[in-house]
Amino acid sequence: MNRAFSRKKDKTWMHTPEALSKHYIPYNAKFLGSTEVEQPKGTEVVRDAVRKLKFARHIKKSEGQKIPKVELQISIYGVKILEPKTKEVQHNCQLHRISFCADDKTDKRIFTFICKDSESNKHLCYVFDSEKCAEEITLTIGQAFDLAYRKFLESGGKDVETRKQIAGLQKRIQDLETENMELKNKVQDLESQLRITQVSTSPAGSVTPKSPSTDIFDMIPFSPISHPASMPARNGTQPPPIPSRSTEIKRDLFGAEPFDPFNCGAGDFPPDIQSKLDEMQRQRWRGSKWD
Repeated sequence: MNRAFSRKKDKTWMHTPEALSKHYIPYNAKFLGSTEVEQPKGTEVVRDAVRKLKFARHIKKSEGQKIPKVELQISIYGVKILEPKTKEVQHNCQLHRISFCADDKTDKRIFTFICKDSESNKHLCYVFDSEKCAEEITLTIGQAFDLAYRKFLESGGKDVETRKQIAGLQKRIQDLETENMELKNKVQDLESQLRITQVSTSPAGSVTPKSPSTDIFDMIPFSPISHPASMPARNGTQPPPIPSRSTEIKRDLFGAEPFDPFNCGAGDFPPDIQSKLDEMQRQRWRGSKWD
């Protein structure tokens, strides 16, 4: 048995059973990473994994990379490793797959656990760095194991199968969410490529004909050199033809002919006015004769 699970039976646990069975205990830590190990448990196995990941992290730190921070959610169902801000689950380590857990006595900040991967069936050692909570996190995982084992004895083993089925469904949901995100990214890439293709295939020298500008009444300004045939159609209809001028006498809106004092009869005016009109008519006739 490992250190976390070989505590005394009268050991007082840090959390209430309800907190781990109905909810979870969260912790923040730095994630050094995970690496494959040959054995499911053992102090030396864990120590080698810690040295390996510390060296790899030291190289990344020299390159300017920081140790990523994660959130751990510990319950009787397992240990979840999440991104602190987005709460995205990075790893879901089911409790019945964790075979070893320990904190490092030489480095009080380091704690680890070994978990069997559900897909590859390989044993992976997860290493974390917590400045103040390394031993407390190890004890919390040990308490989760103790509560899960008691629940297993009470249910006669049925609860374990149920948890396995739930864990399998959770894993499937996580895979589908990842696949859905990948498909969304592919769709966005295809849309971007389509827009680029449309822009590149459009003729560069094509000029869109401009319609003549209009005034504030949406009318085409009059131009003496414009021809009726050159006027564009509006609303799909051609403008009506301009009527030709007629020599016929036009009448006003009451049907009367326009007034012309030179065409009126002699008896239509008083004598004094009629004489003046006659004089004007003679002057008009003389002017037209000399022209």
